[in-house]
Amino acid sequence: MSDAPTRQDVRWTREAIRRVEADTNRSADTHLFPLHLWPAERGVDIYLKDESTHPTGSLKHRLARSLFLYGLCNGWIREGTTIVEASSGSTAVSEAYFARMLGLPFIAVMPASTSTQKIALIERERGRCHLVADATTVYAEARRLAEATNGHYMDQFTYAERATDWRGNNNIAESIFNQMALERHPIPTWIVVGAGTGGTSATIGRYLRYRQHNCALCVVDPEGSVFHRAWSTGDPHVTGGHSRIEGIGRPQVEPSFLPDIVDRMITVPDAASVAAMLFLETLTGRRTGASTGTNLWGAVRLACELVSSGHRGSVVTLICDGGERYADTYYSGSWLDAAGLDPRPFTEILCQAVTSAAWPG
Repeated sequence: MSDAPTRQDVRWTREAIRRVEADTNRSADTHLFPLHLWPAERGVDIYLKDESTHPTGSLKHRLARSLFLYGLCNGWIREGTTIVEASSGSTAVSEAYFARMLGLPFIAVMPASTSTQKIALIERERGRCHLVADATTVYAEARRLAEATNGHYMDQFTYAERATDWRGNNNIAESIFNQMALERHPIPTWIVVGAGTGGTSATIGRYLRYRQHNCALCVVDPEGSVFHRAWSTGDPHVTGGHSRIEGIGRPQVEPSFLPDIVDRMITVPDAASVAAMLFLETLTGRRTGASTGTNLWGAVRLACELVSSGHRGSVVTLICDGGERYADTYYSGSWLDAAGLDPRPFTEILCQAVTSAAWPG
């Protein structure tokens, strides 16, 4: 058991919470914009909430902020605490940002194969990258480092679903509904998100039920992920597979993924995620990551189904992060060739879907 907090501990914690909350106040809400795929007369609208505009450039900024507040209010994070996370992606970048804000050491435990761009982003926030040869050992190594430094292992995959106040308090679900209030279909028929930790789907799914909104939650899942299999079979112990879509998909069902609040899941081929990502750039000029492509693929499919069935309504999904982090991967033809990913057939599907407002097949 840790020592009881001193008055100095209490003062430091209060100041730390103030700084984290001040960061929220300084940041305007992320934009929600319509995606004009077809004439308004078709009666179904698609919206994208641009989470890439957070200070650290991704949806994970919300998660990192919530995890820090959770750790501070639980007494797990104190002055001088070393923060440790198992993440090679955007969560580590965002946590490094908040650790730097509070003057705390930060260590990201990552596979040695992590891109130099991600490492540079973490180091820019004065975080340290601890590379391991075997990617399956990152969790155990993170726990070991936290113990060795008398630090705190953030463990995003366990705490993501409980660190955010799903009833409101400026969470992403509340933000979506506030921003949709003056649209012609203010209550979305569908909200579409991916799942990495499962924290975003848990927050939105709980909020929909708490507020009694007539809106359904769809989770889109990369082809190599096990979340869809777990949801469809009811078996939380399924394992295996590998997601090539950074930020979403997992080889095991993480504690923060709550399948019982998900209304529908759609498996998306990796090449389809890339195709939709590139399709979005053609439509809007915005470069995003492939996880946004996964979201868009599901959103267009659901929108087509609404049009085909004669329903009117709206579909909301997320831009998870910007495309500048993926110049050497998803935006590189040679990388796609080496990975065996050909987006062209799926681009044709999207073009047909937009032209006819009917999902092919």
